[in-house]
Amino acid sequence: MQNQEIIKIIENLKGRKSYEEKKATKLGFSSLYEYFEDKILKEKQAVEDQNKELEEIKSETATAKKQKKSCGCC
Repeated sequence: MQNQEIIKIIENLKGRKSYEEKKATKLGFSSLYEYFEDKILKEKQAVEDQNKELEEIKSETATAKKQKKSCGCC
């Protein structure tokens, strides 16, 4: 089963296709499709990691605010 998004990317390369093929073989991929599949997977993983970091920061700031309010003198 092939991803249509990857196929569209490959079709739209035009003049850059040979460059991307050389890059893919240099990085050890057997096909241009595998190269873009890996590239998209890494991009999605990076976005997920950023979202997790943002959630952690938000939760840390929320707990810090709660701790500041419970000092007892206010």
